[in-house]
Amino acid sequence: MGQMQDKLNQIKTLTERLEKDFPVETGGFLSFLKRAESGKALDIRQKELINVALAVAAQCEWCIAFHVEQAVSGGASREEIIEAGFMAVIMHGGPAYMYMTPLLEALDEFAPEPVEV
Repeated sequence: MGQMQDKLNQIKTLTERLEKDFPVETGGFLSFLKRAESGKALDIRQKELINVALAVAAQCEWCIAFHVEQAVSGGASREEIIEAGFMAVIMHGGPAYMYMTPLLEALDEFAPEPVEV
């Protein structure tokens, strides 16, 4: 199992535990996520590219793993995902640049084909 898949498993474990111990709070959060993601103006690929950039800017390795995997599943290319990461670097500077490391690790794990330039 890859390091980024391990992050996804940690998210699943955390969610299951919180759903059991704090069902109202967790249910409210998950309901909000579902509603926020249900809009029709952006497709899933576009939404996940935005989420990738936000995950890099927020410096959240779990979020990066989750949203890179979702972006790949939604049809985003490696190049699009890397460009989204660089948008975070523009807005967040050096710390976001360093979080391109887990972004590339997640891409290598979930979409191992090389970037065409």
